[in-house]
Amino acid sequence: MQQLSPRSEQVIPPALRPVFRAYVLGYASSTGPRLLTLLLTHLSRRRKKVDEEPDDPFFPALFRILKGGLEFQRFPTFCAALVGGSTLLQARDPLLPILHKSKLARWLSTFIAAWFSLKLLQSKDSDAFVDHVTVDTPTGRVERPIRWAGRTMDLSLFAVTRALDVIIGELWSHRRARRTGSGKRSTTDVAVSTLADSLIFSTSCALIMWAWIYTPDRLPRSYNKWIKSAAAVDQRLLIALRRCRYGEIKYGVETGQAHLLAGMCKTYHWPLEYGDPVKSIPYPCEIVHMGTGKNCEYHAVSRFARSFVWAFSTYLPLNILLTLRKPSKNAITNAVKSSARSSAFLGTFIALFYYGICLTRTRIGPRVLGTSTPVCQQIDSGMCVGGGCALCGWSVLIENAGRRKELGLFVAPRALATLLPRRYLMEDQWKETLAFAMSTAVVFTCVGEKPQRVRGVLGKLLHEVLNQ
Repeated sequence: MQQLSPRSEQVIPPALRPVFRAYVLGYASSTGPRLLTLLLTHLSRRRKKVDEEPDDPFFPALFRILKGGLEFQRFPTFCAALVGGSTLLQARDPLLPILHKSKLARWLSTFIAAWFSLKLLQSKDSDAFVDHVTVDTPTGRVERPIRWAGRTMDLSLFAVTRALDVIIGELWSHRRARRTGSGKRSTTDVAVSTLADSLIFSTSCALIMWAWIYTPDRLPRSYNKWIKSAAAVDQRLLIALRRCRYGEIKYGVETGQAHLLAGMCKTYHWPLEYGDPVKSIPYPCEIVHMGTGKNCEYHAVSRFARSFVWAFSTYLPLNILLTLRKPSKNAITNAVKSSARSSAFLGTFIALFYYGICLTRTRIGPRVLGTSTPVCQQIDSGMCVGGGCALCGWSVLIENAGRRKELGLFVAPRALATLLPRRYLMEDQWKETLAFAMSTAVVFTCVGEKPQRVRGVLGKLLHEVLNQ
């Protein structure tokens, strides 16, 4: 990454340049995706001629997005407070003159800045984290708001994940150096180094996909929506899987659930008994295929093809757009290749997820466990979804090593979020703030002392931002 507006920075004192870069970068990262979504939606509506009304909502929405990013309790101010507090406290800390520019001074200054900058974000109210309850008082029944914490959980988990990556990476580097020097490095060490990022990604994806099927409220709404679009699954099938999991649908027992998949049977022109858990034990795998026939392998191939086309139509325009800065034949060729590789990765991910379900419930599960009614219930109550979750993430092997690293670090915080409540009591918020402050201090200190240890784009980005 090149420095942000180097000419404009010349009028800014060197000590304040990191603050300027952080604010501009925070503003761009918080408003950019929303502006892109707004633009794409607007163009789509124009093509469909939906917005022929005189009151076009595009410009009011554009103004709201641009203005909203400037609010005090937003992400840009948080970035500026974090970076500015870290660099300015370290440079002017009157309490630690002996430790000036030492690791401890850097860690402490970042810890303090991270604590108060996160508090700034947490101070903004959000309707999603406020409940209104009616309570009895001596003067009658009144409605009182209850604020919940957790609004900044994704940001905190991102920091924790990055800090763990730094610490574990440093420890592993020292171990590898010792074993290499003594000639004790084994094939296991090489395998761990090679497959670590792929294992992080596949494990994280397994947790995310499991949550998406059974506990979607543990995922961010936008992330949930994106997975739903990519997976292109009939909602009735998702509901059936959840009801099998929680005992509302039981094979061989009339629980009044036959109507759920009866609608799918009518949509895809199947016999109605396909959707009756009393008559179909288990449900035919054709239901999982959603109209592509009975063959599980053909369904997997068709899933790959459809997902590839869907992803390619998204990735290619974005990658071509990035080449406009320095357009050339090689840049366009690389954009097409990168789009094709990423699309193949996503297509394989989706195909493996569905095929893992089919393998468990049709190809392997019945042959290993049997075909009794209790076994069919057990398979469709979680084992089949578990098979898909365990398999899908290994599609990351299609990507190059650098891309695997970025993808693993991208999904790991979201996977951790599925193991924690998205809302929790306000009195416990200090624990999250402490974890964020300590983790950010570790990452910033490492950027200052050993920048190559903070892997991926984030390391390069922080090095540029913090450089005075």
